[in-house]
Amino acid sequence: MRVARTGATGPAVILPVAILLVAGCSDAPVAAPPPAAAAESAIQVSPSHCGEGWAHPRAGDQTLLLSNTGTVAAEAYLVDVPGGAVHAELEGLAPGVTRAMRVSLGPGTYAVRCLAEGADPVVGPAVRVAGSAPGGPAVAPVTYNDLYGPAAAYQSYVADGLRGLVSRTAALTRAVDRGDLPAARKAWLPAHLAYERLGAAYGTFGDLGDAIDGLPAGLPAGVRDKGFTGFHRMEYGLWHGEAAGSLKPVAHRLDHDVKALEAGFADERLEPSDLPLRAHEILEDTLEFQLTGRADLGSGTTLATASANVEGTRKAVDVLRPLLRPRYPGLAEADRLLGRVGELLGAQRHGDRWTSVSHHAPADREALDGAVGALLERLAPIAVIAFPRRTS
Repeated sequence: MRVARTGATGPAVILPVAILLVAGCSDAPVAAPPPAAAAESAIQVSPSHCGEGWAHPRAGDQTLLLSNTGTVAAEAYLVDVPGGAVHAELEGLAPGVTRAMRVSLGPGTYAVRCLAEGADPVVGPAVRVAGSAPGGPAVAPVTYNDLYGPAAAYQSYVADGLRGLVSRTAALTRAVDRGDLPAARKAWLPAHLAYERLGAAYGTFGDLGDAIDGLPAGLPAGVRDKGFTGFHRMEYGLWHGEAAGSLKPVAHRLDHDVKALEAGFADERLEPSDLPLRAHEILEDTLEFQLTGRADLGSGTTLATASANVEGTRKAVDVLRPLLRPRYPGLAEADRLLGRVGELLGAQRHGDRWTSVSHHAPADREALDGAVGALLERLAPIAVIAFPRRTS
């Protein structure tokens, strides 16, 4: 399940205890009430009238209508008072548009926080909700400042990993230069896994990322295309009988690109808001490309790659852990499932060899697919829970 924050016409986002729910099933603005009725019953979202118009507040499951009465697009958050924990949110609410926000409220005091483009956040009037319904959970907002520490820690992890990547790629290149293809095949996997462990940083790698680890899908000449370079090009050649002489330029291009990646990364900045997204996306790509064998160009090692992806995911979760621990009750189960997936993948390692997907026993494959699916469900909420929000 891919979880994305809602865009210009997307639905409200509700933040539950264990599994993130994206409320609403349509991208269109709400059209249930007639325009006049909507204007009368909707809660206003604007810098000058934020939160006004909340009539008949009550506890329980409900749909609130929010209308942007300002002149620019805005975001709206339903928050606790005075703590500011977020119960639901709308993003990209265009001027003159009314949309639905589904939420479950218990007795307490709430307010709408409005964030119009180019303006500071404004908190509307406090509204007292009475009743006996238990209501839903809320999440304390994470700010950009909160994410700087985790992003810096992950950037340091990637910098260390790049040094190992350069060393292992150099060993692969030397083996090809010697014409020792058995040694090159042996050196290929450690070098490739060193790259795959850096998963949460791939957004900062740009074109070098494609050059180093791109697949031939979509290239006009496929595996014979001149634009097909990097680890998978080397994999294809090593496991399809290409001569060492023809692989030397491939190895040297890979070695050059890896060194350029390390040299350039020192000047890059890992975007803090990317980190919560990557905690889920790394394994989502793993499910699509590694566990299906779509990324196998002959080595039969995509389960090894999946194991490296789990390590990268674990690191992304670990650096976010101080933020997640008080906000996400499902974190302990995510940790357990990370361990379970790691164990299932580790069982497919036999010394220096890994079971290929084509020889993966059906029962083992079903167990792994089930565990990865459950893990993705537990990791999905991190993208929204730890996404940075402005509070001042």
